[in-house]
Amino acid sequence: MSKKKVVVSACLLGENCRYDGSAKISNEVIERYKDCEIIPFCPEAPIFGTPRERISVIEADGGHRIITDNTNRDVTKLLEDEINFFINSNPEVDEIVLKSKSPSCGSGTTPILNQHREVLFYGDGIAVGIFKKKYKNMKIKDEKSV
Repeated sequence: MSKKKVVVSACLLGENCRYDGSAKISNEVIERYKDCEIIPFCPEAPIFGTPRERISVIEADGGHRIITDNTNRDVTKLLEDEINFFINSNPEVDEIVLKSKSPSCGSGTTPILNQHREVLFYGDGIAVGIFKKKYKNMKIKDEKSV
């Protein structure tokens, strides 16, 4: 019998892939899924490296754009392409556990900002939005809900 396949934010697994070069290891996540096939996920590190400039979700032009904090560069398309590549490489997964509050991975916990970088509300990071379209019947969890 094959193991359950679980996508997990790489930083929760202890990979130093966050913007500041750190991890946000979650022993609870690691313990919970120790008998599963874990598929590490971080859409930012392969594109921008680590450490890197922070990014934010900005509400603009009737949608959400991913903008770098210091250089104000729109990196939405780069991230969409990386996330879709990941999905195409992993079409069959059983669970998804992502990092809360992340501009890529937060599920209902990501600050959505206006053009002045003020919080409008909390919503989904870019990966969560794409995952919800691809894996329609799957509940996306974060490290606090495993």
